[in-house]
Amino acid sequence: MGAIRGIWRWRHNPLRRTTDLVEAWAALVALLLMVVGAPLVGLFAGSAAHDSLSRTARQQHAARHRVAATVLDATAVVAPAAADSVRPGEQEGRRRVLASWTAPDGTARRAHTWTTLRDPAPGRRFAVWTDRRGIPVARPLDAGEVTLHAGLAGVGAALLTVAAAESARRLTLRRLTRLRHELLDRAWERAGPDWGRAGTGS
Repeated sequence: MGAIRGIWRWRHNPLRRTTDLVEAWAALVALLLMVVGAPLVGLFAGSAAHDSLSRTARQQHAARHRVAATVLDATAVVAPAAADSVRPGEQEGRRRVLASWTAPDGTARRAHTWTTLRDPAPGRRFAVWTDRRGIPVARPLDAGEVTLHAGLAGVGAALLTVAAAESARRLTLRRLTRLRHELLDRAWERAGPDWGRAGTGS
């Protein structure tokens, strides 16, 4: 509203400088980008992210299979899980065990994997996600995760738009201020030699 009032105030003001009008218009454009542009950018980015993540989730569900595994040994000391078998943060509350399962192609598999069983005693059964060859992989994205990540992408894009609009406005204001000082210095240089003389400008 201040930008609109500024433009209206400077429309026919005899003291109006070109830089004053440019400043008011820059503020108005920045305001419109923040109020209208940012939500639209966020909506577009969130929608695009949701479509992309949904395709990824469908591909993961088609390529990954949930099978029943049986704990063989939970006492062995093993190396940390591979990055592609457990998502970041999922190690918390999980235990590495030696387990066996049947791959989707019917072959028997035996390897160390993660389980959420609190008491992973031998013989206990749990679910594990594998690829077509039976190799453990991270579970596929679910609908909630797709929505969450898409929402974060939309909010992030909107905030970046707001930040860009405000940065551009501040940069414009800084350049206008510098230009005003330069114009004032030039005017003072022209008026300086005659300052205080009687009849100057007559």
